[in-house]
Amino acid sequence: MDYRQRILEEAAEMFRTYGIRAVTMDMLASQMSISKRTIYEVFSDKDELLEGVLKWMSEKQTEVFFRYVNESQNIIEAIFRMMDLMFEHFQKMSPAFHLDMKRYRKDPGIYTDLMKELPYFSYNEEILKRGIREGVFREDIDVEATSRLMVEVLKMSNDKDILPYDSSECIYSVRNFYINFLRGISTQKGLDLINLYDKKKEN
Repeated sequence: MDYRQRILEEAAEMFRTYGIRAVTMDMLASQMSISKRTIYEVFSDKDELLEGVLKWMSEKQTEVFFRYVNESQNIIEAIFRMMDLMFEHFQKMSPAFHLDMKRYRKDPGIYTDLMKELPYFSYNEEILKRGIREGVFREDIDVEATSRLMVEVLKMSNDKDILPYDSSECIYSVRNFYINFLRGISTQKGLDLINLYDKKKEN
C-alpha cells in the first residue's frame, strides 16, 4: 500500500472519530509514525486531504453498492442492506464530524468542491430503474425527480436543524421516513417485500 492510500485511510478514521477540525496534520503524522513532510508531499493542505478522504469514501461506498445490488435477490433487499450499512457507519461517526461538515456548508468555495465527491446515493436512478424492471416500483414514477427526493431524504441525517445528532433517534427517524417514502412508490409486490425485510430487521 502506498503512502497516499495509507494517509487517506488513517485520516478517514481520525476524522470520523474526532471530527475534522480537531485533527491536525501533526496528529495524523504522529498516529502514522511518519513525518508531517511526508503528508505534505502527497497533500498540499488539509482541505485537499479532506477532499481526498471524501472521494475515497465515495468510491468505497460505490463498490459496496454494486456488490449489494449484484448479490441481492431483489433491489428491495439491496436497499435494506445498504441502509443498515449506512446507519451503522453513521452510528460510529463522532457528532463533531457531522457538525464540521455542516460548517463546511457555509463556505461555498470549499463545500461545493467537497460535495461533488459525495454520491449521496447518486446511483438512485439505477435503483429505481431496476425496481421498475423487477415490478417492485410503479412504472408511472418520474425516475429523475424521485431520485432527487431520495437523495434529500438521506441528506436529512446530516442536518442538525431537522434531526438531532442522537444516533439512535436520528437513525430511527430517517429509516422510518425513507421506508415510508419507498412504500409510496412501490407496487403491491414491492410493499410485500418491504414488509418482509422490515419485519426481519425488527426481529
